[in-house]
Amino acid sequence: MQQKKTKNKKTLAEKYPPSEPCSCEICMQYCKRPGWWTVAEASKAIDAGYGNRMMLEMSPDKTFGVLSPAFRGCEADFALNIHANKGCNFLKNNLCEIHGTGFQPLECRFCHHERRGQGLQCHLEIENEWKTKEGQHLIQKWGDVTGFWERLKI
Repeated sequence: MQQKKTKNKKTLAEKYPPSEPCSCEICMQYCKRPGWWTVAEASKAIDAGYGNRMMLEMSPDKTFGVLSPAFRGCEADFALNIHANKGCNFLKNNLCEIHGTGFQPLECRFCHHERRGQGLQCHLEIENEWKTKEGQHLIQKWGDVTGFWERLKI
């Protein structure tokens, strides 16, 4: 799934370019809360076998969902606040396992201590992608691939 680009309209990846790697205290705090993939990025990550390391975050009104890297303990499940303090399951020894692999979420690549306050717009635009049919179809696929839907029936 490729992001469409119309005349003079930038893709999200162009609007929110990667930041320089950083391991300062502020940036490490960003890493503990998983950032969001675009729909296309999440699709590629599922195809690469990362589906079981994702979680489903539901909107407060439960009208849509977003796939993101899982908190430790929420792999292939709903995002649960009781696991939020355990951090992203890709963060090992203060290093991101998927940094530089092509599978790091857009929001993770963009956030940086020099960009404080700029992440909200990026987050909202990624959210809007997930509110589409493509986003919701990908969640259905993820649930099928991981067995999430079957576990809900139990």
